[in-house]
Amino acid sequence: MKTIMNRRGFVACGVAAAVTGMTARATNDAVASSTERSTLVVNGLDTSSLTPEYLQLLRKGGVSCMHRSTGGSLDAFAAMLTFFDQHSAEIAPAGSVREIRRLHQQGKLSHVSGWQSAESLIVDGEPVPKNLRAYHELGLRLCGIAYNFANDFGGGCLDPQVGLTRAGHRLVEEIHRSRIVLDVGGHTNEQTSFEALAISGGVPVICSHTNIKALNDNPRCSTDRLLEAIARTGGVIGLTAFNDFHARKASDAHIALTPQVSLQRHLDQYDYLKRLVGVEHIGLGPDFISGRNQSGRLAPEVSQIMVPEAYSQQMPWFYVRGFENIGELPNVTQGLRQRGWSEAELHQVLGENWLRVYQRVWGA
Repeated sequence: MKTIMNRRGFVACGVAAAVTGMTARATNDAVASSTERSTLVVNGLDTSSLTPEYLQLLRKGGVSCMHRSTGGSLDAFAAMLTFFDQHSAEIAPAGSVREIRRLHQQGKLSHVSGWQSAESLIVDGEPVPKNLRAYHELGLRLCGIAYNFANDFGGGCLDPQVGLTRAGHRLVEEIHRSRIVLDVGGHTNEQTSFEALAISGGVPVICSHTNIKALNDNPRCSTDRLLEAIARTGGVIGLTAFNDFHARKASDAHIALTPQVSLQRHLDQYDYLKRLVGVEHIGLGPDFISGRNQSGRLAPEVSQIMVPEAYSQQMPWFYVRGFENIGELPNVTQGLRQRGWSEAELHQVLGENWLRVYQRVWGA
């Protein structure tokens, strides 16, 4: 299907530019505080490669469970399961909230597999939503519709005129039938998202990772209207740490560099969403990308949103200052606490909101 903007255009308006120099340091020394240690912390969206080093970074941030974008091939699932076997003392897959809590009690990280797009259900050019059941058996628990650009199921955020297709309608029905969490907004455009919500029948629906269009008019950010609709389902909205989604507008395409914004700009997103939909509908969705996998090749999730030349510059300003990796999560917790957020509210945002949705959709 023809798109209305090429990928280089998306990079111009939606991804942080890189410059030489040192990455800005965090505002605090990020070490998991008592809040993170006493809370089951859910990293609501991560696209990083699984490595021993990244497990250490998750530990530093106090993370208990990660929802990670998983490749759609059998090879990707096989590699993931092999990693779990090799590091079984530290991490294991989880397909239920009961398993997440059990692993947390054992001091292990839990891993939940998700897709940001249903592209893997397009086989030989034909959409095959029924294949979703097989991926559920492999551990898939969250699923989006389209990634930035239109596919056979619906429109991405850069194809705003494309709605949910007939195949997309069947996909949404299969997602709910399979007890998988439906992920809309963000990468999926507003029309497709609303049409998916309309046939979701009261099931909680999420946006795993986005930012707020009212604070920054970027194509990748979500409108108040959509955020409120997701909240009305009982769902949760995860906030990303991407610098551009906080500061770069579509009209900034001619600007080579988006200045790196402060952690305070990121915390403004939490305050705004709290006023708009309430604390019970906010979660973490930072969307951190660790870069290269063990073979030295770029992670496939990374190459979908960046052009190759951007990697050679190391991209020091990819994320907001003070939350440039998951190990700096305590900076966010402390910043919200300084703004008057209670420990009970932090407990919800750090993990319990995500777990509530997972429980309702996945069941026992």
